Amino acid sequence: MRRATGAVAVLVIGLAGVCQIVAEPARAAAARIAHIETKSPTRSSVFVESTAMGRTIQVDVLHPAGGGARPSYYLLDGLDPGVGQSTWTNATDAEAFFAGKRVNVVLPVGGQASYYTDWQADDPRLGRNRWETFLTAELPPIIDAAFDGNGVNGIGGLSMGGNAAFILAARHPELYQAVAGYSACPDTGMAAGAIMFSVANRGGDPVNMWGPPGSPEWAAHDPALMAERLRGKTIYLSTGSGIPGKHELEIKPQLPENLVLGGPIETGVNACVVSFENRLRGLGIPAQIDHSLTGTHSWSYWQDTLHASWPALAAGLGA
Repeated sequence: MRRATGAVAVLVIGLAGVCQIVAEPARAAAARIAHIETKSPTRSSVFVESTAMGRTIQVDVLHPAGGGARPSYYLLDGLDPGVGQSTWTNATDAEAFFAGKRVNVVLPVGGQASYYTDWQADDPRLGRNRWETFLTAELPPIIDAAFDGNGVNGIGGLSMGGNAAFILAARHPELYQAVAGYSACPDTGMAAGAIMFSVANRGGDPVNMWGPPGSPEWAAHDPALMAERLRGKTIYLSTGSGIPGKHELEIKPQLPENLVLGGPIETGVNACVVSFENRLRGLGIPAQIDHSLTGTHSWSYWQDTLHASWPALAAGLGA
């Protein structure tokens, strides 16, 4: 287990040479807490000066009111993250749901259309994205030191954030014991067109991320190709069918296109999840896959599946 000695970066040792398609792991970089805002006894906003990102990043943490060592669950946002807070706390009952649970829920704020990865080049519209370095090298020792983290980590996310969670878990298997995706497609090759479109639709140049599709960096960020590196982890995936269900009339901060395209988007996600599930089964890697007969690409369903995922994740994290 990793254990921090303070709010500074520590060396993260990667599994070099395990698989040719895996790039060198992110090097540790200095980072520090600028300040912490206490929102409640169980919620804090941590402002981290990131050397990798070249700016201060807000990270909200849901945590127990008392002390004591506990694991951390990094929970990533979708394509359009919330402003001033994670959409998980704005659109779901995550804060109330995790109250009293012995876990830190770590919610990075920002990262629009970034896929929470290290981009090859700064983007004129989306700026500097070194999220992999921030999330895997800079942030964990800070969270462990400031919030009694015990070095046991899980990572999850919805849609784009779920894709990123599986990418990070496959690229840094030593760091995460559990991984979850809510309406996420962990097959980068299958989702390449959608990834390119989603970045471009937010004004970014997707070639600045991993280069053109088919380049080595796309393969190096494909959990389907690196699925063996997920063996031994608690794995959770959920998907709806795209057929409208019980939550369609609820008002939530959906992505604008999801009001119309939430059904077709989820249909595509479902096909990807089925393909990834078959990949895991072919390798004999256990996973909990929740398929719903209804459900679109929208927040109320992600709240439901966050609840559904927690028993498995809690067991995997020892929470």
